[in-house]
Amino acid sequence: KKTAVKDSSTRKPKAPKNAAVAKLKSKTSVIPTQVPRMKRVYIEEVSQVLVREFGYENPMEVPRIVKIVLNIGLGEALESNSAVGAAVGDLQKISGQKPIENCAKMSIANFKLREGSVIGTSVTLRGNRMWQFYDRFVNITLPRVRDFRGISRTAFDGRGNYSLGLRDQSTFPEIDYNEIDRMRGMQLTFVTSARSDEEGRRLLELLGMPFARVDEPVGAL
Repeated sequence: KKTAVKDSSTRKPKAPKNAAVAKLKSKTSVIPTQVPRMKRVYIEEVSQVLVREFGYENPMEVPRIVKIVLNIGLGEALESNSAVGAAVGDLQKISGQKPIENCAKMSIANFKLREGSVIGTSVTLRGNRMWQFYDRFVNITLPRVRDFRGISRTAFDGRGNYSLGLRDQSTFPEIDYNEIDRMRGMQLTFVTSARSDEEGRRLLELLGMPFARVDEPVGAL
């Protein structure tokens, strides 16, 4: 009897040893063209580097940016009725999304603060809009800061989330300096799914966040 000989060309290729890397690579072949550039960089490059460096076995363990929160405090709103509208307008131009107004939850007589008064405005970015904002912030906004030397490496909260503050909104290219009624500071929080500050820092670093070197002082933003 003749024995059938299997053609080597029909044999299935062996699966990579690291299942997480295999699943991540399989996703890259079906990435639609409308995906934001920074998200494409994360899927095709950053996620695979994180898998190799931290040894994740499950793709869901790989850290990612969950959301970005922008917040402007408005203590001046207690004295100026136009402050809220101006801050909301600036934040909408910067984020491309309508912000919400944050109101006081209690009254404080010493600060002349009444419950329900508007004390700030904020916006939360997710999905493609989040990735598009991150790309603009890292590659356009931060390089516009005068005497920029990088941002602090230590402003993490212990769970992989990073916060930084900007002195004024004119740093963003969407804002026309001649149309600003006054300078307002802003806080940005990058919320990640990382389990530690080390993982969160490495994620943002691979995505282009310009952290200052360990031996270099950080300039004010």
